[in-house]
Amino acid sequence: MELIISNSSSKPIYEQITSQIKAQIIAGQLAEGEQLPSIRALANSLRVSAITTKRAYADLESQGFIETVQGKGSFVAGGNKELIREEHLREIEGHLSRAVEAGRDLGLEPAELREMLDLLLDQDE
Repeated sequence: MELIISNSSSKPIYEQITSQIKAQIIAGQLAEGEQLPSIRALANSLRVSAITTKRAYADLESQGFIETVQGKGSFVAGGNKELIREEHLREIEGHLSRAVEAGRDLGLEPAELREMLDLLLDQDE
């Protein structure tokens, strides 16, 4: 598992860790049941506080992406398929929302936006 922390980012470090691990789970780079580094080991490798990595793991666990077993460690949670699908749907909704906003900024009518989307969808058929 490779994580890159940016001190110049406006995002807090724990959020950077959380979003990168979540992205790796969604992309299938971290498989169901795969063990994550211990909080202390991850903190050492990233040169951050163990409290920071603990918060990231707690957020991931509360969102259902990982499970922690006392005395054994943290693992990628099973049954993530629906959770991952929801994350993808949220991401797509964000893209569509930005497209609609850009269309409105140009003065396009809803019918014109629907027509554009229909044309794009028909390209693949």
